[in-house]
Amino acid sequence: MRQPVELFELGQKANGQPARHDTLPGLPEQIAAAPVRMDKKAHDRLKRGKLKPEARIDLHGMTLDQAKPALASFIMASHARERRLVLVITGKGRRASDDGPIPSRPGVLRHTVPQWLQSPPLSQLVLQISQAHLRHGGGGAYYVYLRRKR
Repeated sequence: MRQPVELFELGQKANGQPARHDTLPGLPEQIAAAPVRMDKKAHDRLKRGKLKPEARIDLHGMTLDQAKPALASFIMASHARERRLVLVITGKGRRASDDGPIPSRPGVLRHTVPQWLQSPPLSQLVLQISQAHLRHGGGGAYYVYLRRKR
């Protein structure tokens, strides 16, 4: 005995489930989902903006080629001076007037700096990366909590 054929509409998947788009979570979600490796109490104070950064670097207006060595030398010097909490200001980025045929995310530094901090040689010095509190720059800045000097 034959089973009746179900109706199928144009654009519908064969299993009847709507198409799901797998997109990467946004940068704030990725950083927030990272495991907490520092002291929980200090991390809570950090998220509320109660800890004051001991040093800061502003990467506004720099190209990727200028920003990477500046960030690396800043992090290494801060670690050598036994600083624990530093602020890295990237800015939020701005939309270009003409994206062209290939869209690009605004804020190239904002999206690239966490990758640099999680890659060697800086990853051995960095314990935690967190988005800064509004009083320290919000989405355009990161708290970088450094490991203790051995």
